Amino acid sequence: MMTGIVIPLITARIIDGPIADRHFGALWLPVLVVLALGLVDAAGVWGRRWLVARPSSQFEINMRAKLFARLQTLSVGVHDGWDSGQLLSRAISDMSTMRRFVAFIAPFIVINTATVIVGFVALFVLDPKFGLVQLAIAIPLLFLCIRFERLYRVAARRAQDQTGDVATTVEEAVQGIRVVKAFGRAAHVGGLFTRQARDLKSTELLKVRYGAFLWSVMVSLPAVSIGLMLAVGAHAIVDGTMTLGTLVAGITLATFIQWPIESFGFLLAELNNARTAADRFWEIIDLPIDIDEPRAPRALPTPLRGDLRFDQVGFRFPDAERAQLDNVSLTIGPGETLALVGATGSGKTALLNLVPRLFDVTAGSITVDGVDIRSLRLEDLRSIVAVAFEEPVLFSASVRENVALGRPEVSDDEVRDALEVAHATEFVDALPWGLDTRIGEQGLSLSGGQRQRLALARAVLSRPRILVLDDPLSALDVDTEERVQAALRRVLEHSTTLLVAHRPSTAALADRVAVLEGGRITETGTHEHLLETSKQYRNLMGGVHDDRHR
Repeated sequence: MMTGIVIPLITARIIDGPIADRHFGALWLPVLVVLALGLVDAAGVWGRRWLVARPSSQFEINMRAKLFARLQTLSVGVHDGWDSGQLLSRAISDMSTMRRFVAFIAPFIVINTATVIVGFVALFVLDPKFGLVQLAIAIPLLFLCIRFERLYRVAARRAQDQTGDVATTVEEAVQGIRVVKAFGRAAHVGGLFTRQARDLKSTELLKVRYGAFLWSVMVSLPAVSIGLMLAVGAHAIVDGTMTLGTLVAGITLATFIQWPIESFGFLLAELNNARTAADRFWEIIDLPIDIDEPRAPRALPTPLRGDLRFDQVGFRFPDAERAQLDNVSLTIGPGETLALVGATGSGKTALLNLVPRLFDVTAGSITVDGVDIRSLRLEDLRSIVAVAFEEPVLFSASVRENVALGRPEVSDDEVRDALEVAHATEFVDALPWGLDTRIGEQGLSLSGGQRQRLALARAVLSRPRILVLDDPLSALDVDTEERVQAALRRVLEHSTTLLVAHRPSTAALADRVAVLEGGRITETGTHEHLLETSKQYRNLMGGVHDDRHR
Protein backbone atom coordinates (compact mmCIF):
# COMPACT_ATOMS: atom_id res chain seq x y z
CA MET A 1 0.00 0.00 0.00
CA MET A 2 3.00 2.31 0.30
CA THR A 3 3.02 2.56 -3.48
CA GLY A 4 -0.29 4.39 -3.19
CA ILE A 5 1.46 7.12 -1.21
CA VAL A 6 4.25 7.53 -3.76
CA ILE A 7 1.86 7.84 -6.71
CA PRO A 8 0.30 11.19 -5.55
CA LEU A 9 3.80 12.61 -5.03
CA ILE A 10 4.71 11.67 -8.61
CA THR A 11 1.40 13.12 -9.78
CA ALA A 12 2.33 16.47 -8.20
CA ARG A 13 5.61 16.43 -10.12
CA ILE A 14 3.73 15.68 -13.35
CA ILE A 15 1.26 18.53 -12.89
CA ASP A 16 3.83 21.09 -11.79
CA GLY A 17 6.38 19.90 -14.39
CA PRO A 18 5.50 18.53 -17.84
CA ILE A 19 1.83 19.60 -17.74
CA ALA A 20 2.54 23.14 -16.46
CA ASP A 21 5.39 23.51 -18.97
CA ARG A 22 3.33 21.84 -21.73
CA HIS A 23 6.25 19.46 -22.29
CA PHE A 24 4.24 16.36 -23.07
CA GLY A 25 7.25 14.35 -24.20
CA ALA A 26 8.43 14.29 -20.61
CA LEU A 27 5.22 12.54 -19.49
CA TRP A 28 6.21 9.05 -20.61
CA LEU A 29 8.73 8.27 -17.89
CA PRO A 30 6.62 9.33 -14.85
CA VAL A 31 3.54 7.65 -16.36
CA LEU A 32 5.48 4.40 -16.77
CA VAL A 33 6.71 4.72 -13.18
CA VAL A 34 3.10 5.12 -11.96
CA LEU A 35 2.07 2.07 -14.02
CA ALA A 36 4.93 0.04 -12.57
CA LEU A 37 3.97 1.09 -9.02
CA GLY A 38 0.38 -0.02 -9.70
CA LEU A 39 1.60 -3.43 -10.86
CA VAL A 40 3.83 -3.73 -7.77
CA ASP A 41 0.84 -2.90 -5.55
CA ALA A 42 -1.30 -5.58 -7.25
CA ALA A 43 1.49 -8.13 -6.93
CA GLY A 44 1.89 -7.20 -3.27
CA VAL A 45 -1.82 -7.83 -2.57
CA TRP A 46 -1.65 -11.24 -4.26
CA GLY A 47 1.59 -12.13 -2.49
CA ARG A 48 0.25 -11.11 0.91
CA ARG A 49 -2.84 -13.29 0.55
CA TRP A 50 -0.75 -16.20 -0.71
CA LEU A 51 1.69 -15.88 2.18
CA VAL A 52 -0.92 -15.76 4.97
CA ALA A 53 -3.38 -18.37 3.64
CA ARG A 54 -1.46 -21.51 4.58
CA PRO A 55 0.07 -20.27 7.91
CA SER A 56 -3.28 -18.94 9.15
CA SER A 57 -5.05 -22.21 8.34
CA GLN A 58 -2.27 -24.16 10.02
CA PHE A 59 -2.54 -21.81 13.01
CA GLU A 60 -6.24 -22.62 13.36
CA ILE A 61 -5.55 -26.35 13.10
CA ASN A 62 -2.78 -26.20 15.70
CA MET A 63 -4.78 -24.09 18.15
CA ARG A 64 -7.83 -26.30 17.79
CA ALA A 65 -5.69 -29.42 18.26
CA LYS A 66 -4.09 -27.87 21.34
CA LEU A 67 -7.49 -27.06 22.81
CA PHE A 68 -8.82 -30.54 22.05
CA ALA A 69 -5.73 -32.16 23.56
CA ARG A 70 -6.18 -30.07 26.69
CA LEU A 71 -9.81 -31.11 26.96
CA GLN A 72 -8.74 -34.75 26.69
CA THR A 73 -6.15 -34.21 29.44
CA LEU A 74 -8.51 -32.55 31.91
CA SER A 75 -10.23 -34.80 34.42
CA VAL A 76 -13.86 -35.82 34.33
CA GLY A 77 -14.49 -33.54 37.30
CA VAL A 78 -13.34 -30.50 35.32
CA HIS A 79 -15.58 -31.45 32.40
CA ASP A 80 -18.52 -31.82 34.76
CA GLY A 81 -18.11 -28.14 35.68
CA TRP A 82 -18.45 -26.88 32.10
CA ASP A 83 -21.42 -26.73 29.75
CA SER A 84 -20.68 -28.72 26.62
CA GLY A 85 -21.96 -25.89 24.44
CA GLN A 86 -19.41 -23.49 25.93
CA LEU A 87 -16.61 -25.93 25.12
CA LEU A 88 -18.01 -26.47 21.63
CA SER A 89 -18.20 -22.75 20.84
CA ARG A 90 -14.61 -22.30 22.03
CA ALA A 91 -13.37 -25.15 19.83
CA ILE A 92 -15.28 -24.08 16.70
CA SER A 93 -16.34 -20.43 16.43
CA ASP A 94 -13.62 -18.93 18.64
CA MET A 95 -10.87 -20.70 16.72
CA SER A 96 -12.32 -19.42 13.42
CA THR A 97 -12.34 -15.90 14.85
CA MET A 98 -8.69 -16.21 15.81
CA ARG A 99 -7.80 -17.52 12.34
CA ARG A 100 -9.49 -14.50 10.71
CA PHE A 101 -7.47 -12.26 12.98
CA VAL A 102 -4.18 -13.90 12.00
CA ALA A 103 -5.02 -14.08 8.28
CA PHE A 104 -6.71 -10.74 7.75
CA ILE A 105 -7.15 -8.42 10.73
CA ALA A 106 -3.61 -8.41 12.15
CA PRO A 107 -1.88 -7.79 8.78
CA PHE A 108 -4.27 -4.96 7.94
CA ILE A 109 -3.89 -3.34 11.34
CA VAL A 110 -0.13 -3.23 10.73
CA ILE A 111 -0.44 -2.18 7.07
CA ASN A 112 -3.11 0.47 7.65
CA THR A 113 -1.31 1.91 10.68
CA ALA A 114 1.92 2.18 8.69
CA THR A 115 0.02 3.66 5.74
CA VAL A 116 -1.61 6.35 7.89
CA ILE A 117 1.65 7.26 9.62
CA VAL A 118 3.62 7.48 6.37
CA GLY A 119 0.70 9.33 4.75
CA PHE A 120 0.74 11.93 7.55
CA VAL A 121 4.48 12.38 7.13
CA ALA A 122 4.03 12.79 3.37
CA LEU A 123 1.32 15.42 3.94
CA PHE A 124 3.64 17.37 6.26
CA VAL A 125 6.38 17.14 3.63
CA LEU A 126 4.03 18.38 0.91
CA ASP A 127 2.77 21.25 3.06
CA PRO A 128 2.70 21.50 6.88
CA LYS A 129 -0.79 23.02 6.71
CA PHE A 130 -2.13 19.77 5.22
CA GLY A 131 -0.50 17.76 7.99
CA LEU A 132 -1.92 20.03 10.71
CA VAL A 133 -5.47 19.74 9.29
CA GLN A 134 -5.26 15.93 9.30
CA LEU A 135 -3.73 15.90 12.78
CA ALA A 136 -6.55 18.06 14.14
CA ILE A 137 -9.01 15.43 12.95
CA ALA A 138 -6.91 12.41 14.02
CA ILE A 139 -6.65 13.34 17.71
CA PRO A 140 -10.42 13.19 18.48
CA LEU A 141 -10.63 10.02 16.37
CA LEU A 142 -8.00 8.41 18.58
CA PHE A 143 -9.93 9.14 21.79
CA LEU A 144 -13.15 7.86 20.23
CA CYS A 145 -11.41 4.62 19.25
CA ILE A 146 -10.14 4.09 22.81
CA ARG A 147 -13.63 4.64 24.23
CA PHE A 148 -15.18 2.37 21.63
CA GLU A 149 -12.65 -0.39 22.30
CA ARG A 150 -13.62 -0.57 25.98
CA LEU A 151 -17.35 -0.71 25.31
CA TYR A 152 -17.10 -3.16 22.45
CA ARG A 153 -14.82 -5.54 24.39
CA VAL A 154 -17.49 -6.07 27.07
CA ALA A 155 -20.24 -6.62 24.48
CA ALA A 156 -18.06 -9.01 22.46
CA ARG A 157 -17.35 -11.21 25.49
CA ARG A 158 -21.02 -11.27 26.44
CA ALA A 159 -22.01 -12.25 22.89
CA GLN A 160 -19.53 -15.13 22.72
CA ASP A 161 -20.62 -16.47 26.12
CA GLN A 162 -24.27 -16.24 25.05
CA THR A 163 -23.40 -18.12 21.86
CA GLY A 164 -22.06 -20.91 24.07
CA ASP A 165 -25.31 -20.92 26.09
CA VAL A 166 -27.39 -21.21 22.92
CA ALA A 167 -25.18 -24.07 21.69
CA THR A 168 -25.63 -25.88 25.02
CA THR A 169 -29.43 -25.57 24.84
CA VAL A 170 -29.54 -26.86 21.25
CA GLU A 171 -27.23 -29.78 22.04
CA GLU A 172 -29.19 -30.82 25.13
CA ALA A 173 -32.52 -30.48 23.33
CA VAL A 174 -31.34 -32.65 20.43
CA GLN A 175 -29.74 -35.33 22.62
CA GLY A 176 -32.70 -35.37 25.00
CA ILE A 177 -35.39 -35.11 22.33
CA ARG A 178 -37.13 -38.29 23.53
CA VAL A 179 -37.46 -36.97 27.09
CA VAL A 180 -38.51 -33.53 25.89
CA LYS A 181 -41.27 -34.97 23.72
CA ALA A 182 -42.34 -37.61 26.25
CA PHE A 183 -42.90 -34.98 28.95
CA GLY A 184 -44.46 -32.47 26.59
CA ARG A 185 -41.73 -29.90 27.26
CA ALA A 186 -41.04 -28.92 23.66
CA ALA A 187 -42.68 -25.53 24.18
CA HIS A 188 -40.65 -24.93 27.35
CA VAL A 189 -37.35 -25.82 25.66
CA GLY A 190 -38.34 -23.77 22.62
CA GLY A 191 -39.10 -20.82 24.89
CA LEU A 192 -35.74 -21.15 26.61
CA PHE A 193 -33.96 -21.22 23.25
CA THR A 194 -35.95 -18.20 22.04
CA ARG A 195 -35.09 -16.19 25.17
CA GLN A 196 -31.41 -17.02 24.85
CA ALA A 197 -31.47 -16.21 21.13
CA ARG A 198 -33.15 -12.88 21.85
CA ASP A 199 -30.55 -12.05 24.49
CA LEU A 200 -27.84 -12.87 21.96
CA LYS A 201 -29.63 -10.76 19.35
CA SER A 202 -29.77 -7.80 21.76
CA THR A 203 -26.06 -8.09 22.47
CA GLU A 204 -25.23 -8.37 18.78
CA LEU A 205 -27.37 -5.29 18.05
CA LEU A 206 -25.52 -3.45 20.82
CA LYS A 207 -22.27 -4.33 19.06
CA VAL A 208 -23.78 -3.04 15.81
CA ARG A 209 -24.76 0.25 17.46
CA TYR A 210 -21.26 0.74 18.81
CA GLY A 211 -19.82 -0.09 15.41
CA ALA A 212 -22.29 2.11 13.53
CA PHE A 213 -21.48 5.11 15.71
CA LEU A 214 -17.75 4.66 15.26
CA TRP A 215 -18.09 4.07 11.51
CA SER A 216 -20.14 7.25 11.17
CA VAL A 217 -17.46 9.24 12.91
CA MET A 218 -14.62 7.50 11.07
CA VAL A 219 -16.24 8.21 7.70
CA SER A 220 -17.40 11.78 8.33
CA LEU A 221 -14.36 13.31 10.02
CA PRO A 222 -11.84 12.36 7.29
CA ALA A 223 -14.27 13.80 4.70
CA VAL A 224 -14.40 17.03 6.71
CA SER A 225 -10.59 17.11 6.74
CA ILE A 226 -10.49 16.82 2.94
CA GLY A 227 -12.90 19.72 2.66
CA LEU A 228 -10.72 21.81 4.98
CA MET A 229 -7.61 20.87 2.98
CA LEU A 230 -9.33 21.96 -0.23
CA ALA A 231 -10.23 25.32 1.30
CA VAL A 232 -6.74 25.87 2.70
CA GLY A 233 -5.10 24.78 -0.57
CA ALA A 234 -7.33 26.96 -2.76
CA HIS A 235 -6.56 29.99 -0.59
CA ALA A 236 -2.81 29.19 -0.75
CA ILE A 237 -2.91 28.88 -4.56
CA VAL A 238 -4.62 32.27 -4.85
CA ASP A 239 -1.92 33.73 -2.59
CA GLY A 240 0.75 32.05 -4.68
CA THR A 241 2.18 30.05 -1.78
CA MET A 242 1.15 26.67 -3.17
CA THR A 243 1.17 25.02 -6.57
CA LEU A 244 -1.77 23.23 -8.16
CA GLY A 245 0.23 19.99 -8.21
CA THR A 246 0.76 20.18 -4.45
CA LEU A 247 -2.97 20.69 -3.86
CA VAL A 248 -3.92 17.78 -6.13
CA ALA A 249 -1.30 15.55 -4.51
CA GLY A 250 -2.46 16.51 -1.01
CA ILE A 251 -6.14 15.87 -1.76
CA THR A 252 -5.28 12.59 -3.53
CA LEU A 253 -3.09 11.50 -0.63
CA ALA A 254 -5.73 12.41 1.96
CA THR A 255 -8.34 10.50 -0.06
CA PHE A 256 -6.00 7.50 -0.26
CA ILE A 257 -5.44 7.33 3.53
CA GLN A 258 -9.14 7.94 4.22
CA TRP A 259 -9.98 4.24 3.75
CA PRO A 260 -7.25 2.99 6.13
CA ILE A 261 -8.57 5.45 8.72
CA GLU A 262 -12.19 4.42 8.18
CA SER A 263 -11.30 0.71 8.32
CA PHE A 264 -10.07 1.05 11.89
CA GLY A 265 -13.69 0.87 13.06
CA PHE A 266 -14.10 -2.60 11.55
CA LEU A 267 -10.57 -3.67 12.48
CA LEU A 268 -11.03 -2.65 16.12
CA ALA A 269 -14.29 -4.60 16.30
CA GLU A 270 -12.64 -7.72 14.92
CA LEU A 271 -9.63 -7.16 17.17
CA ASN A 272 -11.91 -7.24 20.20
CA ASN A 273 -13.67 -10.37 18.92
CA ALA A 274 -10.29 -12.06 18.53
CA ARG A 275 -9.13 -10.83 21.93
CA THR A 276 -12.24 -12.26 23.56
CA ALA A 277 -11.82 -15.54 21.66
CA ALA A 278 -8.20 -15.73 22.84
CA ASP A 279 -9.29 -15.09 26.44
CA ARG A 280 -11.84 -17.90 26.21
CA PHE A 281 -9.21 -20.18 24.65
CA TRP A 282 -6.71 -19.55 27.44
CA GLU A 283 -9.39 -20.06 30.08
CA ILE A 284 -9.38 -23.72 29.01
CA ILE A 285 -5.64 -24.03 28.44
CA ASP A 286 -4.89 -22.51 31.87
CA LEU A 287 -7.17 -24.92 33.76
CA PRO A 288 -5.02 -26.91 36.19
CA ILE A 289 -4.50 -30.60 35.45
CA ASP A 290 -5.58 -32.47 38.57
CA ILE A 291 -5.05 -35.96 37.10
CA ASP A 292 -1.44 -35.70 35.99
CA GLU A 293 1.31 -38.06 34.98
CA PRO A 294 3.84 -39.05 37.71
CA ARG A 295 7.22 -37.34 37.52
CA ALA A 296 9.03 -40.65 38.01
CA PRO A 297 6.61 -43.29 36.67
CA ARG A 298 6.95 -46.87 37.77
CA ALA A 299 6.61 -49.84 35.47
CA LEU A 300 3.80 -52.34 35.80
CA PRO A 301 4.79 -55.42 37.81
CA THR A 302 5.80 -58.42 35.74
CA PRO A 303 4.03 -60.78 35.72
CA LEU A 304 0.92 -58.78 36.57
CA ARG A 305 -1.30 -60.64 39.01
CA GLY A 306 -4.07 -58.06 39.37
CA ASP A 307 -4.22 -57.74 43.16
CA LEU A 308 -6.35 -54.61 43.74
CA ARG A 309 -6.30 -52.90 47.15
CA PHE A 310 -8.07 -49.86 48.58
CA ASP A 311 -6.21 -48.62 51.66
CA GLN A 312 -8.21 -46.15 53.79
CA VAL A 313 -9.45 -44.42 50.67
CA GLY A 314 -11.26 -41.11 50.94
CA PHE A 315 -12.73 -38.98 48.17
CA ARG A 316 -14.47 -35.62 48.13
CA PHE A 317 -15.49 -33.46 45.18
CA PRO A 318 -13.91 -29.99 45.40
CA ASP A 319 -17.16 -28.14 46.20
CA ALA A 320 -18.95 -30.96 48.04
CA GLU A 321 -20.16 -30.43 51.61
CA ARG A 322 -19.24 -33.95 52.63
CA ALA A 323 -16.94 -36.71 51.44
CA GLN A 324 -18.34 -39.26 49.00
CA LEU A 325 -15.99 -41.93 50.38
CA ASP A 326 -14.45 -42.16 53.85
CA ASN A 327 -11.83 -44.65 55.07
CA VAL A 328 -12.69 -47.37 52.55
CA SER A 329 -10.41 -50.42 52.78
CA LEU A 330 -10.90 -53.39 50.47
CA THR A 331 -8.75 -56.14 49.02
CA ILE A 332 -9.75 -57.89 45.78
CA GLY A 333 -7.48 -60.81 45.01
CA PRO A 334 -6.32 -61.80 41.53
CA GLY A 335 -9.24 -63.21 39.55
CA GLU A 336 -11.72 -62.40 42.34
CA THR A 337 -15.01 -60.59 41.73
CA LEU A 338 -16.29 -58.13 44.33
CA ALA A 339 -19.76 -56.61 44.08
CA LEU A 340 -20.53 -53.18 45.56
CA VAL A 341 -24.05 -52.77 46.88
CA GLY A 342 -25.56 -49.66 48.39
CA ALA A 343 -28.33 -47.11 48.22
CA THR A 344 -28.26 -44.24 45.76
CA GLY A 345 -25.57 -41.74 46.73
CA SER A 346 -23.64 -44.20 48.90
CA GLY A 347 -20.46 -43.75 46.80
CA LYS A 348 -20.45 -46.86 44.59
CA THR A 349 -19.82 -45.10 41.27
CA ALA A 350 -17.30 -42.75 42.88
CA LEU A 351 -15.30 -45.76 44.08
CA LEU A 352 -15.35 -47.33 40.61
CA ASN A 353 -14.18 -44.10 38.97
CA LEU A 354 -11.09 -44.05 41.17
CA VAL A 355 -9.67 -47.26 39.70
CA PRO A 356 -8.90 -45.91 36.17
CA ARG A 357 -8.13 -42.51 37.74
CA LEU A 358 -11.07 -40.68 36.25
CA PHE A 359 -10.88 -39.04 39.66
CA ASP A 360 -8.06 -39.18 42.19
CA VAL A 361 -8.33 -40.20 45.81
CA THR A 362 -8.19 -37.32 48.29
CA ALA A 363 -7.02 -39.64 51.08
CA GLY A 364 -5.42 -43.07 51.27
CA SER A 365 -4.25 -45.00 48.22
CA ILE A 366 -5.20 -47.60 45.63
CA THR A 367 -2.60 -50.17 44.61
CA VAL A 368 -2.25 -52.84 41.94
CA ASP A 369 0.12 -55.62 43.00
CA GLY A 370 1.43 -53.27 45.69
CA VAL A 371 2.12 -50.35 43.30
CA ASP A 372 0.22 -47.08 43.90
CA ILE A 373 -1.76 -46.38 40.72
CA ARG A 374 -0.74 -42.69 40.96
CA SER A 375 2.86 -43.76 40.31
CA LEU A 376 1.88 -45.48 37.03
CA ARG A 377 1.63 -43.76 33.70
CA LEU A 378 -2.02 -43.18 32.84
CA GLU A 379 -1.56 -45.07 29.57
CA ASP A 380 -0.15 -48.09 31.42
CA LEU A 381 -2.85 -48.04 34.07
CA ARG A 382 -5.70 -47.74 31.60
CA SER A 383 -4.23 -50.47 29.42
CA ILE A 384 -4.94 -52.99 32.20
CA VAL A 385 -8.29 -51.56 33.35
CA ALA A 386 -11.48 -51.84 31.29
CA VAL A 387 -14.75 -50.18 32.25
CA ALA A 388 -18.43 -50.45 31.41
CA PHE A 389 -20.78 -47.82 32.79
CA GLU A 390 -24.45 -48.18 33.65
CA GLU A 391 -25.25 -45.46 31.10
CA PRO A 392 -23.40 -46.76 28.02
CA VAL A 393 -21.60 -44.21 25.87
CA LEU A 394 -21.46 -45.06 22.17
CA PHE A 395 -20.12 -42.98 19.29
CA SER A 396 -21.18 -42.15 15.74
CA ALA A 397 -19.20 -45.03 14.29
CA SER A 398 -19.64 -48.65 13.27
CA VAL A 399 -20.42 -51.43 15.71
CA ARG A 400 -16.90 -52.76 15.25
CA GLU A 401 -15.30 -49.36 15.97
CA ASN A 402 -17.38 -48.95 19.12
CA VAL A 403 -16.63 -52.41 20.48
CA ALA A 404 -12.92 -52.26 19.56
CA LEU A 405 -12.49 -48.70 20.88
CA GLY A 406 -9.71 -49.67 23.29
CA ARG A 407 -8.05 -52.15 20.90
CA PRO A 408 -8.62 -51.02 17.30
CA GLU A 409 -6.13 -53.57 15.99
CA VAL A 410 -8.17 -56.66 16.98
CA SER A 411 -9.65 -59.00 14.40
CA ASP A 412 -13.33 -59.39 13.60
CA ASP A 413 -13.25 -62.84 15.22
CA GLU A 414 -12.13 -61.30 18.52
CA VAL A 415 -14.87 -58.68 18.26
CA ARG A 416 -17.43 -61.44 17.68
CA ASP A 417 -16.14 -63.36 20.69
CA ALA A 418 -16.73 -60.29 22.85
CA LEU A 419 -20.20 -59.86 21.35
CA GLU A 420 -20.93 -63.51 22.18
CA VAL A 421 -20.08 -62.86 25.84
CA ALA A 422 -22.48 -59.90 25.87
CA HIS A 423 -25.08 -61.96 23.96
CA ALA A 424 -25.12 -59.24 21.28
CA THR A 425 -24.25 -61.27 18.16
CA GLU A 426 -27.85 -61.93 17.18
CA PHE A 427 -29.00 -58.32 17.05
CA VAL A 428 -25.71 -57.12 15.51
CA ASP A 429 -26.03 -59.65 12.67
CA ALA A 430 -29.57 -58.40 12.10
CA LEU A 431 -28.32 -54.85 11.47
CA PRO A 432 -28.15 -53.80 7.79
CA TRP A 433 -24.34 -54.11 7.49
CA GLY A 434 -23.53 -56.19 10.55
CA LEU A 435 -20.32 -55.07 12.24
CA ASP A 436 -19.95 -52.24 9.73
CA THR A 437 -23.32 -50.69 10.55
CA ARG A 438 -23.01 -47.13 11.85
CA ILE A 439 -25.18 -46.88 14.92
CA GLY A 440 -25.60 -43.11 15.04
CA GLU A 441 -24.85 -40.54 17.71
CA GLN A 442 -25.01 -42.00 21.24
CA GLY A 443 -26.36 -45.22 19.70
CA LEU A 444 -29.90 -43.91 20.13
CA SER A 445 -31.10 -46.05 17.21
CA LEU A 446 -30.59 -49.07 19.50
CA SER A 447 -32.51 -50.07 22.60
CA GLY A 448 -31.09 -49.45 26.07
CA GLY A 449 -30.29 -53.14 26.51
CA GLN A 450 -28.54 -53.32 23.13
CA ARG A 451 -26.40 -50.29 23.93
CA GLN A 452 -25.52 -51.77 27.30
CA ARG A 453 -24.48 -55.08 25.77
CA LEU A 454 -22.21 -53.34 23.24
CA ALA A 455 -20.58 -51.42 26.09
CA LEU A 456 -20.11 -54.68 27.99
CA ALA A 457 -18.57 -56.31 24.90
CA ARG A 458 -16.16 -53.37 24.64
CA ALA A 459 -15.12 -53.87 28.26
CA VAL A 460 -14.48 -57.61 28.02
CA LEU A 461 -12.88 -57.57 24.55
CA SER A 462 -9.33 -57.15 25.83
CA ARG A 463 -9.67 -59.70 28.64
CA PRO A 464 -8.43 -56.97 30.99
CA ARG A 465 -6.46 -57.72 34.13
CA ILE A 466 -8.85 -55.46 36.07
CA LEU A 467 -12.49 -55.09 35.04
CA VAL A 468 -14.72 -52.31 36.41
CA LEU A 469 -18.46 -52.72 35.77
CA ASP A 470 -21.12 -50.22 36.89
CA ASP A 471 -24.31 -52.31 36.98
CA PRO A 472 -23.73 -53.46 33.38
CA LEU A 473 -26.89 -55.58 33.11
CA SER A 474 -29.49 -53.16 34.50
CA ALA A 475 -31.24 -52.61 31.13
CA LEU A 476 -31.53 -56.31 30.24
CA ASP A 477 -34.61 -58.46 30.58
CA VAL A 478 -34.42 -61.49 32.89
CA ASP A 479 -33.88 -64.11 30.15
CA THR A 480 -31.16 -62.11 28.38
CA GLU A 481 -29.54 -61.31 31.72
CA GLU A 482 -29.25 -65.00 32.59
CA ARG A 483 -27.61 -65.82 29.26
CA VAL A 484 -25.19 -62.90 29.56
CA GLN A 485 -24.35 -63.89 33.14
CA ALA A 486 -23.54 -67.44 32.08
CA ALA A 487 -21.02 -66.17 29.51
CA LEU A 488 -19.76 -63.42 31.78
CA ARG A 489 -18.80 -65.87 34.53
CA ARG A 490 -16.22 -67.41 32.21
CA VAL A 491 -14.70 -63.98 31.55
CA LEU A 492 -14.64 -62.96 35.19
CA GLU A 493 -12.46 -65.96 36.04
CA HIS A 494 -9.55 -64.28 34.26
CA SER A 495 -10.02 -60.72 35.61
CA THR A 496 -9.99 -59.01 38.96
CA THR A 497 -13.46 -57.50 38.85
CA LEU A 498 -15.17 -54.72 40.78
CA LEU A 499 -18.82 -54.33 39.89
CA VAL A 500 -21.81 -52.37 41.13
CA ALA A 501 -24.93 -54.49 41.61
CA HIS A 502 -28.54 -53.54 42.20
CA ARG A 503 -30.11 -56.93 41.46
CA PRO A 504 -29.60 -60.12 43.48
CA SER A 505 -28.75 -61.95 40.26
CA THR A 506 -25.92 -59.51 39.50
CA ALA A 507 -24.59 -59.62 43.06
CA ALA A 508 -24.62 -63.43 42.88
CA LEU A 509 -21.98 -63.23 40.12
CA ALA A 510 -19.47 -62.02 42.71
CA ASP A 511 -17.27 -64.05 45.02
CA ARG A 512 -17.83 -61.44 47.73
CA VAL A 513 -20.13 -58.49 48.30
CA ALA A 514 -19.29 -55.21 50.07
CA VAL A 515 -22.09 -52.98 51.33
CA LEU A 516 -21.53 -49.21 51.13
CA GLU A 517 -23.47 -46.80 53.29
CA GLY A 518 -22.70 -43.10 53.48
CA GLY A 519 -19.32 -43.61 51.82
CA ARG A 520 -18.20 -46.34 54.29
CA ILE A 521 -17.98 -50.12 54.05
CA THR A 522 -20.43 -51.48 56.62
CA GLU A 523 -20.52 -55.18 55.74
CA THR A 524 -18.72 -57.72 53.60
CA GLY A 525 -19.40 -61.35 52.83
CA THR A 526 -20.78 -63.67 50.21
CA HIS A 527 -24.13 -62.96 48.63
CA GLU A 528 -25.71 -65.94 50.39
CA HIS A 529 -24.23 -65.08 53.77
CA LEU A 530 -25.43 -61.48 53.65
CA LEU A 531 -28.91 -62.55 52.57
CA GLU A 532 -29.03 -64.76 55.65
CA THR A 533 -27.51 -62.37 58.18
CA SER A 534 -28.06 -58.76 57.04
CA LYS A 535 -31.44 -57.05 57.04
CA GLN A 536 -29.88 -54.01 55.39
CA TYR A 537 -28.59 -56.16 52.52
CA ARG A 538 -31.94 -57.88 52.05
CA ASN A 539 -33.63 -54.47 51.87
CA LEU A 540 -31.10 -53.31 49.28
CA MET A 541 -31.74 -56.44 47.25
CA GLY A 542 -35.47 -55.72 47.23
CA GLY A 543 -36.38 -57.73 50.30
CA VAL A 544 -36.31 -60.95 48.28
CA HIS A 545 -34.33 -64.01 49.34
CA ASP A 546 -32.96 -65.02 45.92
CA ASP A 547 -32.59 -68.82 45.95
CA ARG A 548 -31.67 -69.18 42.29
CA HIS A 549 -28.00 -68.45 42.89
CA ARG A 550 -27.49 -70.00 46.31
